[in-house]
Amino acid sequence: MTEEANRRPRAVEPPAAPKATPKAGTTTCLGWLAGVLVFFGVYAATTFVPLGEYTLAVEMAEWPTSVTAGFAGLSLLVASRRWAATGSDHESHADGADSPMALRFLGLAALAWCAGGFAHASTGLFTTTSMLSLTLGDLFSLAALPLFVVGFTRFAPWPGGVRTATRHITDSYVCAAAVFAIVWLLIFSPLYEELGEGAGLLGFALVYPVADIVVLCLLVPLVFMSPHSTRRAVLLVIGALITIAAADMLAAITRLTGPPVAGGVEHPIRFLGLALLAALPWMVQHRTGTDPRRITGRGLYRFAPELAAVGALAAATVVLTVAALRMGAIAPVLPLAAGTAVLVLLVRVLGMLEENATLSRMVRNREGHFNELARNSGDVILVLNQDASVHYVSPGTVEAFGYRLDDVLAAPITALIHPEDLERTDSVSGLFTERTSQGMHLRLRVAAADGTWRHTESTVSLYEQPGEPDRLLVTTRDISAQVALQNEVRHLTFHDGVTGLPNRAYLEERASDVLAHRAISEEPVDGVAVVFLDLDGFTAVNDSAGHVRGDHLLGQAARRLRGELDSSSTLTRWGGDEFAVLVESTGKAQRVVDLAERLGRVIASEPFQVADRDIMLTASLGVAFAETGMDSGELLRNADVAMTRAKERGAGTVEVYAAHMHEKVISRLELQIHLREALDAGDFYLEYQPIVDLGSSQVTTVEALVRWGHEGRTVPPEDFLGAAEESGLIVPLGEWILREACQKVAVWRVSDWDIGLSVNLSAKQVLSERFVSTVEGVLADTGLPAEVLTLEVDEELLLDNGEEAVARLSELRALGVQLAIDDYGMGYASLAHLRELSVDAIKIDPSFIADLGRDDTVTLLTHTIIQLGRDLGVQVVAEGIERPEQLEQLRAMGCDHGQGFLVARPMAASGVEALVGGEVGVDL
Repeated sequence: MTEEANRRPRAVEPPAAPKATPKAGTTTCLGWLAGVLVFFGVYAATTFVPLGEYTLAVEMAEWPTSVTAGFAGLSLLVASRRWAATGSDHESHADGADSPMALRFLGLAALAWCAGGFAHASTGLFTTTSMLSLTLGDLFSLAALPLFVVGFTRFAPWPGGVRTATRHITDSYVCAAAVFAIVWLLIFSPLYEELGEGAGLLGFALVYPVADIVVLCLLVPLVFMSPHSTRRAVLLVIGALITIAAADMLAAITRLTGPPVAGGVEHPIRFLGLALLAALPWMVQHRTGTDPRRITGRGLYRFAPELAAVGALAAATVVLTVAALRMGAIAPVLPLAAGTAVLVLLVRVLGMLEENATLSRMVRNREGHFNELARNSGDVILVLNQDASVHYVSPGTVEAFGYRLDDVLAAPITALIHPEDLERTDSVSGLFTERTSQGMHLRLRVAAADGTWRHTESTVSLYEQPGEPDRLLVTTRDISAQVALQNEVRHLTFHDGVTGLPNRAYLEERASDVLAHRAISEEPVDGVAVVFLDLDGFTAVNDSAGHVRGDHLLGQAARRLRGELDSSSTLTRWGGDEFAVLVESTGKAQRVVDLAERLGRVIASEPFQVADRDIMLTASLGVAFAETGMDSGELLRNADVAMTRAKERGAGTVEVYAAHMHEKVISRLELQIHLREALDAGDFYLEYQPIVDLGSSQVTTVEALVRWGHEGRTVPPEDFLGAAEESGLIVPLGEWILREACQKVAVWRVSDWDIGLSVNLSAKQVLSERFVSTVEGVLADTGLPAEVLTLEVDEELLLDNGEEAVARLSELRALGVQLAIDDYGMGYASLAHLRELSVDAIKIDPSFIADLGRDDTVTLLTHTIIQLGRDLGVQVVAEGIERPEQLEQLRAMGCDHGQGFLVARPMAASGVEALVGGEVGVDL
């Protein structure tokens, strides 16, 4: 623990002097006052006891006053130690006062007075002639004054700085000279005339009055600048000094006249002053850490020394004028006082001249710094007169706005402000009336020399200079680049970077504003509608051609749609391949539906250019109308629901929102959520439907079919495969089907069963960029030969995606897998597709097989397809065989393979194993 830490507890709780309560301090103060009054009463009584030529009080005066001075010294020194002990060691003295030190020096001054008094009393020097000379006692008494000054300035700190202290001293001396002149004319001038030839000894008698006047004039102004924490002590000390000075004045008169004035009254007065010093520590409670407020700070208190000097000079002038009119003798003392005062005043004037020169240099330096800062600052700095004319402008104006300085100074600044922004400047005049130090911030558009409008940010404040009218200081910064950046950020926030159209955030905000405005103005909302548009087939194009080319297609679509709209409609890109149109004009609902149909036609009317290829797309559109009390979120949701319904109905359709649609969309969304959960939980399983050789009735291939067990029942594939395709879950689900089926068939083939596998593919699977690598990886992981795997694709895939689909399927065939066209005959596939894509099998659509033998046209078409397959050398599989006559006709037509409930129903893997038994075929 440090020494400071060891001292701190003793300083906080000193055992010898516990902190006095206010009640204890009051009791002590009253006790001291009572003691002083008793002592003073006893001493006053001695003035009535005769002793020799004078009374006892006069003959023995020096002894009680000396004792009182000694007692005051001891009291002050003891209190100094006590105050130092009770004050914290780390006290900062923020107000500049040091009370314990003040008591210490005042105590030494009192002891010096005590020594002087005892010196006078012991030598017995009291006669008038002997008193007109300085003795050892006088030297002690005079030495007490500097000690008193030091002690007082510890209570009321000396002005800081050499110049301030010098001004204070000179002002105090002038004040002292004026006061002495008054005292001389009123008191000592008559005594000077009476002394005659002994007037030369007057100077020795005037030592005390002159010293007292100088010290009083030096210290009294400090009373008005004393800290709040020592204010009471300062007043008591200065009161004691004034009392002692009055006693010294009476003593000087006694020395000059011989008999004691008023029976030696100067001694009780001196006793009273010394008693005040002795009682000082007990009449003032010592406080540490108090608020360092000062009496000075505002008003005329700041100029106490100057006011004291001026007041004293004024009074002295009046007295001197009266004395001159009376033609009385002024004596050499007054010219001496006046001459020294003039010399001091000259020193004061020289100091003021030097200070003014220094201030002038500071002003020039500040102006130079100001001009240098203004020159090198990127801001424009102006000083404006009250009539808006320019008083000063920084050189940076030329670089910032291209003006010459003369151009700016020639006209009022309002001529450069944009007319729409002039209203903002009206409040600036309030700075002159309110006299506030706080500035104002304005954003204005200002004309540049090149005719452009610059966005500026200005700070305007009151500019005050002594002796000059109030002006305005304006600091202006060009923020055009910042405003442009903010506008760009706002544009990016509410616009789509691909199409340049407003984006979803803008549409939501705009729709909300339109509906809110209609609600406030009580206008009908039935004319407000939203049209949602989705590009059918865009996902496949984006996946196959890449995102860059997909973005290019979106830009083409945006231009087509924009050309069909007027100013009352807002076209936005909602996200992905979806667009939205906010229709604000009132009118019939059929006009909005007609607009939706036009938008659909403009999309499908011409092919889109993507990578030097023509891509035909259609659009599904949903329309929703606003209703009273409906918010923007509900309106947009309804349009989205209608668009989803249109996609379900088929590509290129328009659907108007109805209430029941929302329930279907919610059900669809819930289904997609359940699908995702089922995929994660492994709730899907496979069944296999055999494909048999119609000639030998042997099972040659099994087709893998996915099943979903949900909530205790099996969900039909047609109820969830569409949702899986729409949500994109078909890609991970298809990969699971492929891997699971390949593993099972690979196990069967290990048992020497020569059987193939057929798996259906969706459009999203085929067009996925990583699908080819997925198939290759599954074959490698399961060990299934590529030629055993047949991948079935819809005829629709070839029609909608053309070259992209052919290219992707060609990559798959390069792996060695077999390709089959599923549901052949219903999609109007051209023979060119069979030529471009070398397929291994075609599967006749079940609808043909269902009418086989019942419809001659269907029968002829079926026979044609079978014959086409045989001519092309591809395997033909008839799907949906359910009746024996269908089987017989297919055999007669030469169909190789068949599949259907008559042949075999879908079954679990164990059922397939039991059916074939490794060797046994299907009995047809």
